Amino acid sequence: MKRILIIRLGAMGDVAMTVPVVSALREAYPDVRITILTTPFFQAFFRHIPDIELVPFDKKGKHKGVTGLLRLWRNIGKQYKVDAVADFHDVLRTKTVRTLFRLSGKRVAVIDKGRAEKKALTTFIDKVMRPLESTIERYADVLGQIGYPVSLPAAAERTVHPVPAAITERAGIKTGKWVGIAPFAQHKGKVYPVERMEAAVKGLSKNENVRLFIFGGGPKEQAVADEWAANYPNTFSAVGKMGLSEELDLISNLDCMVSMDSAAMHMASLYGVPVVSIWGATHPYAGFMGWGQSVELAVQTDHPCRPCSVFGNTPCIHGDYRCLSYISPESIEDKVLQVIGK
Repeated sequence: MKRILIIRLGAMGDVAMTVPVVSALREAYPDVRITILTTPFFQAFFRHIPDIELVPFDKKGKHKGVTGLLRLWRNIGKQYKVDAVADFHDVLRTKTVRTLFRLSGKRVAVIDKGRAEKKALTTFIDKVMRPLESTIERYADVLGQIGYPVSLPAAAERTVHPVPAAITERAGIKTGKWVGIAPFAQHKGKVYPVERMEAAVKGLSKNENVRLFIFGGGPKEQAVADEWAANYPNTFSAVGKMGLSEELDLISNLDCMVSMDSAAMHMASLYGVPVVSIWGATHPYAGFMGWGQSVELAVQTDHPCRPCSVFGNTPCIHGDYRCLSYISPESIEDKVLQVIGK
């Protein structure tokens, strides 16, 4: 029986995008053993895929540095007896691990991130505006290189899981339409101005048939989410209230998600939830649109300097991120109402 090792360590949205590819691999090759090396926190993404084994990567502990990576390689080789390695990440750590497997005679393939194409898309001079291959398709290409081609469905089937108790205690059982709001992202070039997003939340909260759920990350985001929940009717904060598995269960019950170019878009996509995505310095053409999501629901401006970044981490040449500030809260509300029905 053959065994494949898939490596994808982070970030959250990138790991979420591996799920449809791993699911397609599992379905196409039921007799192949699948082992995934990833960050422990992200293992919840794979909980519904049968017969896979997860190896937690401990970057600050036993897998730290070259010695730790050697230990990781030996342990995986000894315990899992892998035949082929698919590197979905291509960073220094994963290069080291895959090279060790290659030198030991294993078949190895690595993602082509399309760096030259993305540079042409984000340059200010002679910009080439065309849609690039999606990251999910690039993951699938890696599997084809090691001899396991897969066919991806156009989108995930609509899937709903039980609502977490932490939500039903405050919001009750589901009635009407549930809308997620994920207003945060790691880089400033992806974040819609908080006061404008608050205006959109205020407008949407006036719909009696709608319940809003705010998603986010750390204490700073939680403070914003809790404030909105206190100030606006039909609005609830999900930040800091549950673990990742429960958060995914809640997302599966949404009728629409409002998200930046961030992990929330990809998490919603796993359950077939339509996403109103907001784009600033980045662009859907770079290949990070949510799986099965419609570009018609993407809210963005046609500012001539867009996109200027693949990840949203490039400082704005104007200093004001006008690509985001030019988007009106009403345009976001309209898209949401288009999805859930007025």
